Amino acid sequence: METIAFIVEALLALAAGFGAGYMYHRHVVDKQIKSAQERADELLEKAQAESKALTLQAKEEALQIKNEAEQEIARKRKDVERQEERVQKRHENLDKRLETLEKRERVLNKRQSQIDRKANEIEKLNEQRMAELERVSAMTRDEAKQELLEMVEADARQDMVRVIRQVEADTKQEADRKARDIIVMAMQRVASDQVSETVVSAVPLPSDDMKGRIIGRQGRNIRAFENATGVDVIVDDTPEAIILSGFDPVRREIARLAMSTLITDGRIHPARIEKLVNKARDEVNKTIIEEGERAVFESGMRRLHPEIVKMLGRLRYRTSYGQNQHDHAVEASRIAVIIANEVGANVEICREAALLHDIGKAMDHEIEGPHAIIGADFCKRYGVKPVVLNAIASHHHEVEQESLEAVIVEVADAISGARPGARRESLENYVKRIKALEEVANSFNGVEESYAIQAGREIRIIVRPEEVDDYQSIKMSKEIARQVEESLEYPGQIKVTVIRETRAVDYAK
Repeated sequence: METIAFIVEALLALAAGFGAGYMYHRHVVDKQIKSAQERADELLEKAQAESKALTLQAKEEALQIKNEAEQEIARKRKDVERQEERVQKRHENLDKRLETLEKRERVLNKRQSQIDRKANEIEKLNEQRMAELERVSAMTRDEAKQELLEMVEADARQDMVRVIRQVEADTKQEADRKARDIIVMAMQRVASDQVSETVVSAVPLPSDDMKGRIIGRQGRNIRAFENATGVDVIVDDTPEAIILSGFDPVRREIARLAMSTLITDGRIHPARIEKLVNKARDEVNKTIIEEGERAVFESGMRRLHPEIVKMLGRLRYRTSYGQNQHDHAVEASRIAVIIANEVGANVEICREAALLHDIGKAMDHEIEGPHAIIGADFCKRYGVKPVVLNAIASHHHEVEQESLEAVIVEVADAISGARPGARRESLENYVKRIKALEEVANSFNGVEESYAIQAGREIRIIVRPEEVDDYQSIKMSKEIARQVEESLEYPGQIKVTVIRETRAVDYAK
């Protein structure tokens, strides 16, 4: 019972506490609500005051914008009125001008009618005059026109020939003088022997008895020698000499050295032959490198690829018309440098291109094609500059020349090959070239006779004067020269002279 009473008292106390807490909380909440209400009333009054101020300000700004807009409209209205006045005045002026132009047009129409009437009268008079002229001259209008054109054409041709001859004479005189100075100076500064050494194909023998030892028993020695060298050994009736025949000049030189050593040593058998051929091959390869390096040094080049140097050395055993191509390459390089200095071209490009221009001749028996193209393709593999490659490939015009240096290389090549004593050619080739030169000249219409003179350095063509006039003779000389360049191979240059001669013959009876 006491416990229950205690619990009841506790519950009553707890209920009284909750009631007191609730009343206190309610009092605090009411106080906060009242404070918030008062704050809200203050903010509302402040917002209403600010709203009234902003409304007044907006009304003032709207009124100001309205006034400014009305002023702008009034100003633009005045501008439009002024523009309308100007347009009105222009319309009035245009109307006045239009009236003036119409009056002038009526006057011009009247004058045009008068002019047309006069033109008809003049045309009739002209027709009457032309008819009278045709009657008097006994020629139609077309015939007279044709005759007049022929007369004018003949006069024009004579004037053209005279002008062409004068221009060519002046140009040639100046060009010849300048070219002669440069070429003579180049040839004076680059002096060399007139006849260069050639590849030796004959090997002397101490006696004819040595021929039998070279042949050997049943020809075994000569077969072994030919197999080792790739060169044919010709043993004939030539006293105290044998001939070595082969298309490769390097092989032929190896064979010559080996054969000379065998003859001097006297011990000739297949094993000895093979040993001496290998030794001669090593000597020739060493000589080739030395000669290539000497060519580079003598021409003033700084550096070239070793394969190019080696191929330059092979030119020591290559000749053209009796001229050693190794010496020719060095000489052409020196001449090209001198000319390049005179005309302001790139000296180093001319030096290198002229030194390498005939390098293709060292391998043209191994590769098909012109030696200029072969040489350019070979040098391209070893990083030679494109401008140098073009000069090498174009020095015989297989390709188009693209630079001044290419022309200089061609000139240097011609100077080195065409100077007196530089080259020689066989009688058979000389006769063929002379005959081909005359055949080219005789192939043109109007040619009566042609003669190759001065050892083929000049061709003189006599034309029929009734078929070829002066202008055509000038044109023919140029065309013949161009065809000779395209169809013939020759050292130096060939002068083409066309002669037109008119003779008047009569007889006194």
